[in-house]
Amino acid sequence: MSNTFTYVPYQETGYFSQLATDYVSGHPDIAPFFRYKPDYQGLAQAIYARSNFPVNRELLVSVLKRQYTGFSEQAQVTDNITALASNNTFTVCTAHQPNLLTGYLYFVYKIIHAIRLAEELSKLHPDKNFVPIYYMGSEDADIEELGTFRFRGDKYIWDGDGQKGAVGRMDTKGLKAMLGELFKYFGPPGKNCDDLQQLITTAYLQHKTIGQATRYLVHELFGRFGLVIVDPDDAELKRTFIPVMREELLAGSSVDIVSRQIEKLARKYKIQAHPRAINLFYLADGIRERIEKSGDKWIVVNSDIQWTEVSLINELEQHPERFSPNVVLRGLFQETILPDVAFIGGGAEVAYWMQLKTLFDHHNVFYPAIFLRQSVMWIPPALSELYKKLGFSIAEIFKPETELQKDYLSKNTTVSWKTDEETKAVEELLNGIKKKAIALDATLEGAAGAATARVLHQFSILEDKMLRAEKRKNQVHMDRIARLRQSLFPQNGLQERVENFLEYYLMAGPAFFDVIKQGIQPVKKIEFLVIE
Repeated sequence: MSNTFTYVPYQETGYFSQLATDYVSGHPDIAPFFRYKPDYQGLAQAIYARSNFPVNRELLVSVLKRQYTGFSEQAQVTDNITALASNNTFTVCTAHQPNLLTGYLYFVYKIIHAIRLAEELSKLHPDKNFVPIYYMGSEDADIEELGTFRFRGDKYIWDGDGQKGAVGRMDTKGLKAMLGELFKYFGPPGKNCDDLQQLITTAYLQHKTIGQATRYLVHELFGRFGLVIVDPDDAELKRTFIPVMREELLAGSSVDIVSRQIEKLARKYKIQAHPRAINLFYLADGIRERIEKSGDKWIVVNSDIQWTEVSLINELEQHPERFSPNVVLRGLFQETILPDVAFIGGGAEVAYWMQLKTLFDHHNVFYPAIFLRQSVMWIPPALSELYKKLGFSIAEIFKPETELQKDYLSKNTTVSWKTDEETKAVEELLNGIKKKAIALDATLEGAAGAATARVLHQFSILEDKMLRAEKRKNQVHMDRIARLRQSLFPQNGLQERVENFLEYYLMAGPAFFDVIKQGIQPVKKIEFLVIE
């Protein structure tokens, strides 16, 4: 398979927030909100500093070995778990919820970015080990988001069969009918099709929960690269986080610390997540609800559960697994249990991590180097040929459809539909008339201004009509531009936020991941990757 890789700066695509583009470009306005620059020097500093923030490695290795019981043995995974017991082993982490069948393509891109960064760090620092980690957000309760994926233009929705609470704990038994319907549209027949169908069947119909199914699926897809999966919904791991959760329940310190950081960040950037008075959920089978304080009691919203201070702390000490951090505390928990040096996330994740540095300082928890994951777009041969025939560059195809149509017409018509020069000349003439009118009688200024505006408006209407006429004359090319945009930017959004990996795996098998891995430049080129 021959592939071409092109890298487009994020700020030139028009699809990323100001915060994200400022972060990757090193804008000074964003500098106060992170600790290590997302470059080789910043990574070296993070590796050096991480040693001052030890984690319970013996516990981590023990939990991982238990969580991997019954999984097929992948030599690199086994070696990486064993290596985590050593103080010279560090992790490169990405996190995501257990979306059904991985949800959208960016799930895959985040993981492969973490794999590539771990490999690159291992080459740069041969005296140390670096392990890629997928931190599975199995406690997320948003089944509307996690139960949805698209395949070949159709949207598949699983509502959990009425189950509530953490999606990772939901029973998979109700998925058989949906998967049977999905498999009807698999193809072309062959090894890729057979292997993928067997993999999905084993994952979701031979594992009891969505969390177990997701871990199996991700392990089978990425275990050969040494990816280690950790499910934080674990009593032993949560026990290490009790001091932070206790302070959050009794003092609610996060809200003030994060709010002060948000106030500074909000002067220029959009805020991604707002803290609550208590940033913990209560987690049990069928329930994940906020904990709030009411008078001298702590209550679980939408339930009859409540505690006094004594009974609350007793519950925390006896059952730490029943307490679940929200977005404000999730990163703290992650960095408490993992020897991370880098975290890889999407634009929204980078944004909320920028709100949290002072909270990490407060709890004396390591704040890692933050990397914006590499976004990826695939251009198949037919569309590659099309955009070139239309005379566009890869950077140009990110423009809106109307802009592309205007660009094409500007380059390929003998009589221009634009009236910029003529309008400017008329506007100068009208301004001269306006000055004369005002000189004769100052009260004519309003009438002269209105007349000018009417004439210029008519010019604008005429230009629109000329543009429409030119489009009609070039309707074939206008339709081709529309098809190009709709194919590469489904629903006028990024391909990676709509499509699923299934389509690509059916065509290329495991080689699909190898191509992405070849193209991703985890540090050198944190830009939009386009694969032809």
